[in-house]
Amino acid sequence: MRAITTLLAGVCATAIAVPALAQSTTESPTATTNPDTIVVTAQRRSESLQSVPIAVSAFDAAALESQQIENASDLQLTLPNVSFTKGNFTSASFTIRGIGDLCVGVTCDSATAIHINGSPLFGTRLFETEYFDLERIEVLRGPQGTLFGRNATSGVVNIVTAKPNLSGFEAAGEVENGNFDSIKAKGMVNIPLGETMGARVAGFYLNRDGFTENLYDGSTLDGRDMYAVRGSFRWEPGLDTTIDLMGFYFHERDDRLRIQKQLCQRDPTGVLGCLASRRDFAKTNADSTLASVLSSRELFAIQGIPTALALGSVYSNDGDGYSSFIEPNDVRKVRTAFQPEYFADELQLQGHLDQGLGSLNLSLTGIYQETTVDSRQDYNLGVLSRSGYAAPLGTLAFFAANGLPTGVASPAFIPGSSAYFRPIAAALTPNGPGGVLCTSDNDNGNLGAFEGNSICSDVPLTFDRSVQYQTAWSAEAIVSSDFDGMFNFLVGGIYARTDVSENSYYVNAFGLDYAAAILGTFSAFAAGAPPSYLATSMYRNNTADFSLKSYGIFGEAYVDVFDRFKLTLGVRYNNDEKEVTARTSFANVLAPFGGTGDPFDATPLGARFDADSATPCPPGSPAGAVGSVPGCEAFQVRSVGFDAVTGRAVADFRITPDNLIYASYSRGYKSGGINPPLSPVFAVPENFDPEHIDAFEIGSKNTIANGMLQLNATAFYYKYDSLQLSRIVARTSVNDTINANIWGAELEAIIRPDPSWLFNMNFSYLNAEVAGDQFFSNPRDPGGGDPNAVIIKDLSNASLCAVTGAGANLFVGAINGSLGLRGPTAFPSDSGIASTGAFSICSVLAAQAPTVGALFGGVNVLSPGVEVNLRGNKLPQAPTTKASVGVQYTADFANGMTLVPRFDLAYTGEQFGNVFNGNVNRIEPFVQANAQIQLNGSDDRWFVRAFVQNMFDRDSVTGLYVTDASSGNFTNIFTLDPRRYGIGAGFRF
Repeated sequence: MRAITTLLAGVCATAIAVPALAQSTTESPTATTNPDTIVVTAQRRSESLQSVPIAVSAFDAAALESQQIENASDLQLTLPNVSFTKGNFTSASFTIRGIGDLCVGVTCDSATAIHINGSPLFGTRLFETEYFDLERIEVLRGPQGTLFGRNATSGVVNIVTAKPNLSGFEAAGEVENGNFDSIKAKGMVNIPLGETMGARVAGFYLNRDGFTENLYDGSTLDGRDMYAVRGSFRWEPGLDTTIDLMGFYFHERDDRLRIQKQLCQRDPTGVLGCLASRRDFAKTNADSTLASVLSSRELFAIQGIPTALALGSVYSNDGDGYSSFIEPNDVRKVRTAFQPEYFADELQLQGHLDQGLGSLNLSLTGIYQETTVDSRQDYNLGVLSRSGYAAPLGTLAFFAANGLPTGVASPAFIPGSSAYFRPIAAALTPNGPGGVLCTSDNDNGNLGAFEGNSICSDVPLTFDRSVQYQTAWSAEAIVSSDFDGMFNFLVGGIYARTDVSENSYYVNAFGLDYAAAILGTFSAFAAGAPPSYLATSMYRNNTADFSLKSYGIFGEAYVDVFDRFKLTLGVRYNNDEKEVTARTSFANVLAPFGGTGDPFDATPLGARFDADSATPCPPGSPAGAVGSVPGCEAFQVRSVGFDAVTGRAVADFRITPDNLIYASYSRGYKSGGINPPLSPVFAVPENFDPEHIDAFEIGSKNTIANGMLQLNATAFYYKYDSLQLSRIVARTSVNDTINANIWGAELEAIIRPDPSWLFNMNFSYLNAEVAGDQFFSNPRDPGGGDPNAVIIKDLSNASLCAVTGAGANLFVGAINGSLGLRGPTAFPSDSGIASTGAFSICSVLAAQAPTVGALFGGVNVLSPGVEVNLRGNKLPQAPTTKASVGVQYTADFANGMTLVPRFDLAYTGEQFGNVFNGNVNRIEPFVQANAQIQLNGSDDRWFVRAFVQNMFDRDSVTGLYVTDASSGNFTNIFTLDPRRYGIGAGFRF
């Protein structure tokens, strides 16, 4: 029956991560005959899945439909030890056996390699698109390298597109309508062009309303409007020659949200913003944010700026614009005044030649790729109050009209000083203090409100933007043998190149514009410079250029030791060269108001910007910088290279024609990278090391009772060296490395008691934890659990540091007294924070620690905080247990029609969102259930179906991301889609 075949072909068949033989795999004539055999190319040739000694799961096109696997997120529900989540910066992470894309940054390689028809992809948007017209999807678990183009330490997801069928004309179409006003259409046309050529065109379109209700204006957010088209051409000029060409284009423009919700255990002190015990439906204390501290009365007083201009105090609610904000107690409801924008597209052009040369085969593959992603949304998914702005904005208007008061009768105002304030009022409050508030836009480089590029609203806006433009190409050649003897081989090489011409992450806020303007204008006034502000008035982490050049040489030897025992030996050399040009900017240089170009080009002031304080300026640099005087590097330029030799050894033994056991050892590698420049500068390494993994695996594949039961089992142990993990420091993702030990097991079964029933089940267990002593500062608790420590919120940059020592509280109180600041205060009893907290300036405390600190028994000032030992902590995105079950029944009618109901249930166990663990980072277990019923025509030319996904409407959290101190330590969470249901109909001929 076709329905039974559909299900069997899609059920994951677990295998062990062991290489396979290059020669043809021929089943013994006494082996169980299974008409539902899945054919995969996990070993770079077509083989039965049950004969491949490698941990691979496969879904053909029919299985993707029957199990409702529509995109990358759905794959995780039916795969053992595999999880998937969206990321914070328009990214996503496949985690396989505890290893995922935990490294965040332009120079990071993917731990899980994504391939299309065997070619590696870079920065792909295939996570956004829906699956359509595929031959199959293969998911390989474990380190890959000696067979697939670029090294991958966790595994490979290989998407195999449907190729033209030269034997006849084919066409298929499908339309689906569901809740959220969803309309989806798919179609395919296959046309033979004579006897040796054929063409195939396929595409899909999806449009639906958003899942998320915006209570601010009653709109819905997180909708979809996307389409994709793929064209394929095949030419077989001879029996031994096949040429395939493929072109693919994807386009999306809608209001997709990168994050679903922000959660926070609100910190009433404002030092941390969010506390460390739990994740509540609450908004961060805005007093902790960069915009608030830089525009606070306390900092203005220290700087000698009239406090009447300050937007609030860090010690009172007038500086906390979220003090009265009510966070909706529902992950599908938000309040935001900023409409999200999302654009993504991708172009792929691929060519492949397969040429038989007698007992040898030559395979040549090349691919070219262009990707763009550009996303903007409310940074806090909240609405700031402007209630505390009336007085300071009134003062600004007064200064703009009259100038700075002298304090004497005549002259009452400093002559010419009003010119320093008029541009601020005109740019930020063009209709006066009670009118709209304007915030720098981020759609045109560094041009903001003071260059005439702004967005105005009745409330203060805070929003971000993540944008990247990338091109890539690779070329690969493989020669393999098919000799009759006991020895065969495969040898290949690949060269890949990718270039990022723009990668920027912006954060814009009215408070940042205001602080940059006020602080800058008083600096300019004191220096006798023209009216100026501190540029840029928005935060921007900018990679202006990144290039990767990578090549690899790999090979495998296959030896039939005797009839049922085989050995595979593989080796690979990989070389990676990376170069990056980057800078991080906010309030760095004085730039005149009213400019029309990039403020960094404002000579001579902009020329003094130093993007690379570690590099001396050469003689003749701009602004007269010479010798070791900083001030001339517009960008930090770094390059780094890595190479490694890796390999694997595999032994497999066929006990009977239906029972296979195997064991393997693999050495995996992933190149290191370059951390971005920070502002302010913290002591983080410029580069991060490559990853290395030693993977040991054993397993068995079994077909029992003439195919009624298929049972596969895997056990593995990984020893990981320099696993790359990301954390936020000074508003920027930096990467560290740790060591880890990982072990687990996977069990999968397919049960077919009779032709009408089919059951599939899988279970996996995973233990992934930090190995050895690994010390890092926890961004949620810079005090590290020390009751004597004082956590400091730095008023000059909103970062955190910690003062330690028995007299730390008295020391901070003394220094703060001289600064006009309050002493340390305790956090709430349920905060999870043992230390006290205070607003201060870390550099001042550090300068006074050797002398004044000695009077209090000696103190240390640690930035960004006290390091804690992570030994034994669980790795992030590594569920301890996973299980799934599916059942399908086929009812046959006398007229040849069939009715096929199916139900799938998936359980994902406890996991953690980051390596610091604890309840605040815990991701609860979740259950997802899908069901559908499909009526097929007697000739399988048409069908109608009804479906439901996420039947129980669970708000399942798949991952989380903790922001940095200057943003208030809130948590972004990522969820699966809510309940969807609908009907569909399709045809095929």
